[in-house]
Amino acid sequence: MSDRSASPPGVFLHAHALCESTTVGEGTRVWAFAHVLPRAKIGRDCNICDHVFIENDVVIGDRVTVKCGVQLWDGLRVADDVFIGPNATFSNDKYPRSRQYQAEVLQTWIERGASIGGAAVILPGLRIGSRAMVGAGSVVTQDVPPKAIVRGNPAQIVGYVDATRKPKDVPDAATVPQAKSGATSVDGVTLHQMDLAIDLRGTLSAGEFPKQLPFAPKRYFLVYDVPGKEVRGEHSHRQCHQFLVCVKGSVSVVVDDGSRSEEIRLDRPDRGLYIPPRVWAVQYKYSPDALLLVLASEPYDPKDYIRDYDEFLSTIRR
Repeated sequence: MSDRSASPPGVFLHAHALCESTTVGEGTRVWAFAHVLPRAKIGRDCNICDHVFIENDVVIGDRVTVKCGVQLWDGLRVADDVFIGPNATFSNDKYPRSRQYQAEVLQTWIERGASIGGAAVILPGLRIGSRAMVGAGSVVTQDVPPKAIVRGNPAQIVGYVDATRKPKDVPDAATVPQAKSGATSVDGVTLHQMDLAIDLRGTLSAGEFPKQLPFAPKRYFLVYDVPGKEVRGEHSHRQCHQFLVCVKGSVSVVVDDGSRSEEIRLDRPDRGLYIPPRVWAVQYKYSPDALLLVLASEPYDPKDYIRDYDEFLSTIRR
């Protein structure tokens, strides 16, 4: 039984808890039958619930909640404001054997504001992005992008946090024949109704740059044969404008300006989505036959890409 008088200043330590670490932030509460090893680091205002085990090489940020029955093994890095549900399971060894130890432990990162559902399993060496949500009982085998919602075994992306969708019974500007464009809830992103001609010879959809569309393209690329569970995009551009048309099948696009995000389904060749620079964009939910045409205002330049969501937020707030 631990001695509560030995707890770090400002830390609540239950009489039946064992906290060997002195690196625990003020306001943190460690409850019954939890065991924290000496070199673990825990931030301020955390809640470490009953029957939690925290190994030595573990770093936990501020305001983290770890519910009952969780073991946090060496190599785990938990950022601020993370929620870890009851009996969630982590691993730091891809090929564990009894009494065989790794030369170097794999690190797993749970980024700021993420939530791990109860009984979820997180395989070693992964990164769970900021504000992502892992569904209860999910088995996570790949990195989870920021704000993504994943579930299942293996876990797949089923949505994005705070991404609004228009009700199906409310037409948007791009579905109204008279409208040529319509705003979305994301700053600068617009939906466009392309010209459409239908006769006995077939159907034709066309658009003129820059008369009808926002820029004259200097490059195009096609995305196709994407497995339905895969996600593409996950970046912003510094200077490049893009215009997306799903010429066959369907794909969902999540656009995010740092304040608001919206999910837009492209499922007809006479509908285009304009994405200006400094907007984060993700494409997912590809149908098996999806063919996505992307027109770009600039030649390819790897330096124009922002691929880290936190860097994107920092960039747009300067």
